[in-house]
Amino acid sequence: MAYDLEEQEQLASVKGWWHDNGTRVLTMIAVAAIVGSGWQGWRLWQADQARQAGAQYEALIKAAQDGDAKALRDAGGTLVESFPRTLHASLGALVVARFHVERADLKNAKAQLQWVVERSPSDELRDLARLRLVAVLLDEKAHDEALALLEAKHAAPLDGQYAALKGDILVAKNNSAEARAAYRLALEKSDERSTAFRNSVQLRLDALGG
Repeated sequence: MAYDLEEQEQLASVKGWWHDNGTRVLTMIAVAAIVGSGWQGWRLWQADQARQAGAQYEALIKAAQDGDAKALRDAGGTLVESFPRTLHASLGALVVARFHVERADLKNAKAQLQWVVERSPSDELRDLARLRLVAVLLDEKAHDEALALLEAKHAAPLDGQYAALKGDILVAKNNSAEARAAYRLALEKSDERSTAFRNSVQLRLDALGG
């Protein structure tokens, strides 16, 4: 099919532009395809990691319920070693820590809680692990170390629990005045709907003379 003069000029212009820019355009298209493929591959890899971590977490929960220390140790070890950035790993470490606390194995409980504090991708789980670690340190009478941990920045909804635990430590240190202040702060910062928690704090405060 013959082109008229204007069409031929347009075609020549396109050919010239493609000659100058064609390689760059093809490269950009190829890069975009690779990036898109890579992103899809990354998402599939993440989904597979979550699936495997979930299976290990279920095995860990079953081991904890059965009191199977070896199976618990194996599942927990796999989670923190192979899937450390998943929430399953952090949740698993908290379960393992509780398992050890219930058996008065404070050393291993501390190791699990410290791992969550240092490695969890979740701020909320780090805050929770710190609270539980402080409780273990209180049991060990490591009062100053426990108080130092409570100074860490944490989510506002946990202010009440942090303050109550601080009060417990101060009571253990025979510092009743500061303990009362901590318990009052715990009541002030806690949710009104947290009836059991508030009643517990109030009892501790009353025991110190209110």
